[in-house]
Amino acid sequence: MGFFNTLKRSVTWWSGQTLNTQLFTWRKGNKVGEDSQGNIYYRNADDSRRWVIFNGEVEATRINPDWHGWLHRTWDEPPTELPLVHRTWEKPHQENLTGTPLAYAPAGSIRRAEPADRGDYEAWKPE
Repeated sequence: MGFFNTLKRSVTWWSGQTLNTQLFTWRKGNKVGEDSQGNIYYRNADDSRRWVIFNGEVEATRINPDWHGWLHRTWDEPPTELPLVHRTWEKPHQENLTGTPLAYAPAGSIRRAEPADRGDYEAWKPE
């Protein structure tokens, strides 16, 4: 199993970091911090590159707004050094649920476990 896992990591990126990313991180990466989902954030010595190693599936919406701003240089200090002030009305970050069983399904959707009662609808029947 080890050989196939190594081969898979050498040619794919969607199930974790590739071998090249792991080597680059090992050689040049300085760990900056970790978020609540276990994603680890790095930068190189001169801070010209910033990147994330996902814990599990590689999905960009799994990065919370605090770390997203740091990765995209909206602010220079990572959330570990200068945490953002959150308002009481802010909801916690949630990844994109499209395509999952937890995705939003409006009333009347066939994806709902219990479809809504549609008393205003009458199916057409050919005569």
